[in-house]
Amino acid sequence: MKKILITEDSATMRSLLVSTIESLDDYEIVEASSGFEALRLLPREKVDLIITDINMPDINGLELINYVRNNPNYKDIPLFIVSTEGSEKDLEKGLALGANEYLVKPFDPARLQHLIQKYLGRD
Repeated sequence: MKKILITEDSATMRSLLVSTIESLDDYEIVEASSGFEALRLLPREKVDLIITDINMPDINGLELINYVRNNPNYKDIPLFIVSTEGSEKDLEKGLALGANEYLVKPFDPARLQHLIQKYLGRD
């Protein structure tokens, strides 16, 4: 079973992401309410995909991406940004830091499901 880490400080948005992914079956979900919590979980959980917001307290999504991409243990994990920051500049910055995909909130659940299946395939 593939494992997905959702890093999102909004409980409502986290819940929406979880329900979008749960409808696909075959995926285990680990939740982090901050970038700091995500960094604490990474060594303990073998995740196959990371979904992160950008605007979060303590460690933001861009710092999390930077850490993941510069760490040999995690650098190859697909990483999606789901954020309200939707300008061309934000998108370019997120992708330049190493995000594989960038979805702007409110996101299309079907698109997120498609991208998850594209990157993780079926077991």
